[in-house]
Amino acid sequence: ATAAACRMVGLEPHLILRTKRANIVEKDREEHNQDTFGYTGNILFDRMVGAQIHTCTPGEYGRFGNKALVERLCSDIESKSISTGQRKKKVYPIPVGGSNGLGSWGYIDGASELIHQLNGEEVDHVVFACGSGGTATGITLGLGLAYHEMNSKCPRIHAVGVCDDPDYFYSEIETIGNEMGFDVSSLSTKVSNTQEYVKGFVTVHQGKGLGYASSTKEELEFIAKFALETGIVLDPVYSGKAMYKFLKEAEENPDDYRNSRVIFWHTGGSLGAYDKTDALATYLEKYSSVNRMDIYSRKL
Repeated sequence: ATAAACRMVGLEPHLILRTKRANIVEKDREEHNQDTFGYTGNILFDRMVGAQIHTCTPGEYGRFGNKALVERLCSDIESKSISTGQRKKKVYPIPVGGSNGLGSWGYIDGASELIHQLNGEEVDHVVFACGSGGTATGITLGLGLAYHEMNSKCPRIHAVGVCDDPDYFYSEIETIGNEMGFDVSSLSTKVSNTQEYVKGFVTVHQGKGLGYASSTKEELEFIAKFALETGIVLDPVYSGKAMYKFLKEAEENPDDYRNSRVIFWHTGGSLGAYDKTDALATYLEKYSSVNRMDIYSRKL
């Protein structure tokens, strides 16, 4: 989506992608002049809009962190433009997930739209997947401030982390919120800081399972069955993990959710299912058969 948006306004998109195949793909390019990165899922659409893809391994991503890698790439792009005699390119860095003060305003608007759609109807819980903190910050502050303005009780917010741990996300929500200019003292509450305010109505659940973008057999089977029973496709990286984990939470603590109205906020990402085609095939073949039509009535 970010790459496509760049092209819509005349910008050149550069993407950093972590993959275990980074070294193999680079070796194929250098030694055999072959592009073996592929076109699966989001990658197909990124490449259709001409995104320049820069890979790193998960280990490198963990050691250096996303901020350092983004800064390094921005510097490299600027330096390369100068060394080739071009006008120095001005590079705009976007953090992982667009999770900063500016990016989180998108979900502030989303929270406003949800309030408008509810049109006064009460909701007890709002659930969504959380990967880098921007979505959680926007929804948390958007709903928290809206319900405060309406002098109503805010629904309990459940952010299901698909990576890292709950403490990390509480910290990120506070950091991004402060960057946005959020001032808890303006709410006339007894809390002293943003994180204390957030923990008053937000629960961050540990839902990463095997790790980011890694799925258990149970999660994949759940995604397949969910689509069969509802017609709604959940992706294995974000929404699928979040729904799977939250339903387990509800089963383990039924009294906390009995007779409650729960909204699950589907944040997209369904293209991620393409990367799990082989793993999902076992379940899909049980639910979806393929048979040749007997056009000429040759079968009895």
